[in-house]
This record gives sequence, C-alpha cells and structure tokens, in this order.
Amino acid sequence: MKALSEAMRRALDEAEDAMRRGEVPVGAVITDAAGRIVAAEGNRTLELLDPTAHAEMLAIREACRLTGSERLIGHDMHVTLEPCTMCAMAMSFARIRRLYFGAGDPKMGGVEHGARVFTLATCHHAPEVYGGIGETRAADLLRRFFAAKRESP
Repeated sequence: MKALSEAMRRALDEAEDAMRRGEVPVGAVITDAAGRIVAAEGNRTLELLDPTAHAEMLAIREACRLTGSERLIGHDMHVTLEPCTMCAMAMSFARIRRLYFGAGDPKMGGVEHGARVFTLATCHHAPEVYGGIGETRAADLLRRFFAAKRESP
C-alpha cells in the first residue's frame, strides 16, 4: 500500500476534527504547486449554520484569501470524500489543477457519480482527478459517524 501524502493525512485529521464537532466527517486541504499546505478545513455546516460550509468550499475561500486571487491555478485539492456538485463547480471556477479524493460518494458525489461535473460541456475547467486516496480510512470515518447517528435517540 502506498503511503498517504502529508496533505491527505491532514485532510483525514480535519475530517476527524469535524466528526468530534458533530459534523459529517469530511476534510479538505489545498496545496500549492510545491506541495505546501495553503489551507486545511473540515465541514462546518452546523457550526456556521451554512449549507455551503463544506470542507472544500471553506478551504477554497481560505486559499483564495491567502493568495489574494479568486483563481488557484497550480493548486491541488485533497479531500476525504468525493466532492458534491457544488464543490466540484467551485473547484472548476477556482481552476484547481488536481483533485485527490478518498471515498467515492454514490449518493451525493458530483465527480464520478451524479452530475459528473467535470465531464459537462458547460464546465470550463476540469482538474485531473485521482480517487481512492486514503479511501479505507475516509470511508471508515463516515461509517462510524452515521452508525452513531442511527444509534442515538
């Protein structure tokens, strides 16, 4: 088994932090062209009362703020779960170079499932996509989170 990158390890840590906060355990990291971590976030939809506060969206916002640009050309996204349609479109608008994700999401995914945003004619930029990175740990976090939700009254 290939070792996980520092960025994906950090994304998984962000997902665990999100789970401790009661959020769906998804973490996202953006790295620059040299592989340095620029932004790292976990889901905060409940905390911020914001349905758009997905880990990917928060990481994109922070990376854009730090770089002083709405474009993240040469930057890569590392996320624990296949991005939804909203997050995939944001990555396209931000011009993310590569997307690395952990677990696939047959129900809400927008990259390899569902809308398959990057294959649409209306998508002006599609990153290179690499799925299944850290998939076992990412899927385990999600399983444990939703099992605990089902068990609680």
